Amino acid sequence: MTSPLNTTGPSDAEPSTTATSTTDTPAAAPTEPAAEQAAAPAAEATLTFADLGLDDAVLKALKDVGYETPSAIQAATIPPLLAGRDVVGLAQTGTGKTAAFALPILSRLDSSQKKPQALVLAPTRELALQVCEAFERYATHVRGVRVLPVYGGQAYGVQLSALRRGVHVVVGTPGRIMDHLEKGTLDLSELKYLVLDEADEMLRMGFAEDVETILADTPSDKQVALFSATMPAQIRRISQKYLNDPEEITVKNKTTTSSNTTQRYLVVSYPQKVDALTRILEVENFEGMIVFVRTKNETETLAEKLRARGYSAAAISGDVAQAQRERTVNQLKSGKLDILVATDVAARGLDVDRISHVVNYDLPIDTESYVHRIGRTGRAGRTGDAISFVTPRERRMLTSIEKATRQPLTQMRLPTAEDVNATRLSRFDDQITAALGQTERIDRFRDIIGHYVAHHDVPEADVAAALAVVSQGDEPLLLDPNRDRSESFVEQRERPDRGDRDSRGGDRPERRQRPSSGPMATYRIAVGRRQRVEPRQIVGALANEGGLSREDFGMIDIRPDFSLVELSADVSEDKLAKLADTRIGGKLIELRPDRGAPGKRPRTDGPPRSGGFRDRDDRGGDRPERKPRY
Repeated sequence: MTSPLNTTGPSDAEPSTTATSTTDTPAAAPTEPAAEQAAAPAAEATLTFADLGLDDAVLKALKDVGYETPSAIQAATIPPLLAGRDVVGLAQTGTGKTAAFALPILSRLDSSQKKPQALVLAPTRELALQVCEAFERYATHVRGVRVLPVYGGQAYGVQLSALRRGVHVVVGTPGRIMDHLEKGTLDLSELKYLVLDEADEMLRMGFAEDVETILADTPSDKQVALFSATMPAQIRRISQKYLNDPEEITVKNKTTTSSNTTQRYLVVSYPQKVDALTRILEVENFEGMIVFVRTKNETETLAEKLRARGYSAAAISGDVAQAQRERTVNQLKSGKLDILVATDVAARGLDVDRISHVVNYDLPIDTESYVHRIGRTGRAGRTGDAISFVTPRERRMLTSIEKATRQPLTQMRLPTAEDVNATRLSRFDDQITAALGQTERIDRFRDIIGHYVAHHDVPEADVAAALAVVSQGDEPLLLDPNRDRSESFVEQRERPDRGDRDSRGGDRPERRQRPSSGPMATYRIAVGRRQRVEPRQIVGALANEGGLSREDFGMIDIRPDFSLVELSADVSEDKLAKLADTRIGGKLIELRPDRGAPGKRPRTDGPPRSGGFRDRDDRGGDRPERKPRY
């Protein structure tokens, strides 16, 4: 499903043409996923893409997909990029950054040149694929343009063969781009355009050295565009060092979530989430629902669990083919499907009126993603509900969400067995009432029941109860409240944060509750505190390069010159082999089994420990698994 690039809407400021311009853009109801759209300001209501000087072939592609007016970041960024100026764009996700740099690059490409002319660096695999898809969509009528995604986890052979044939635009993650540069398989000697997308996230993930190396090793006369949600000192230094008199453009998000959406949260531990969601589905009067999870693997897993519980559910993620995605969305629109389990990227641009509820089964990485998610409901003047599952360690994230949305989130209690039973009885009453309205069928069955009563001397009420038993099957209609209380299915109490350092002043291994168990083995990697490595960087690198899942990690102990990482003993040799060339902060990790570091021994049996990294990032939220993204 393709939706317009943006819609017109109010704004307080108009992008100026000076070296530093500031523009306001709403973020209440984002639409198109690849272009990360937001509403355009009223001041730009008459401005079209044709007014920006884009190539006719690019304009034709935009017309094909129904894009009409540029968003604020696009209106302010495209003209200086077409003029050859370097640009620093400060804007959140959802403001249209992808189209802001993709459209001018495609307008100026020389399709006869076989060596890469444009390089886009993205922090994650998923974002790289999303940007690549956007380039391909906008290049539909630009003859001969080839775009290649380059990221860790994909076989080198596919990338090498494409590079030998010749590509014009390379979209990749810093680590894999560095690998190709070191092997001499990627020639950037004729590079004309370089884009750093989500630069602050790249630095946060430990790619600073790789990014600076790439910037330094590419032609000095290239044009550079840097996009970031924030401007920390390190990005400011990179901008001053590698960009030539850049025009700085800032886009502010002034509008937040729709007031038609009621926002609630439930404090629940990870193992309770499936049962908690099932109870919410029992008591909530919903029409259509999207359940957001962090990873592609989790979408199908959760959808299958819901189907096993009798719900009409399906999964969509970045791995689902477009044709299948369209069929699934059409089923959701028509009412053949009630629940869609999706990742952030897969649900971007999804516009279905009957979505009454959004459930954040996993909290998103940041508040901007939260706004995007709950924007799927409460649309077109309708009311909507957003429910977020919050683990005890995530509660501080709620403050950030409330600040970003400027709306309070109300805590809800977990529905009890009594609540579920009351809802089931009410629905059972409704079914009886609806059946009584089918007078012709009732008359036919009345004779059948009368015949049974006359020949078996059984009261009619007993016959009705027996028919209800037949209709219900083996599944009981009502839950047992006593069993519910005995299983202590209640909300988890939030534990006090004891900090990251123990009483001896050393770093405490960071832990989390693992939903599954299994034997663990300890591995040693050649990065530690001196390399300023953090647990999330270790997890991100190993998960993405080796294809590991969240449950494969145990405890992480960061030492001065190395770190000890517990991995599942079931991790295959093939996955471990993929980690041979993994880098963290530009340094090879040299993963190998630990033979007994001081005070540590490999642990391959016995009960599992808690997990080995903090889930919370410096913005207060839980970081998602990085595996699917680069």
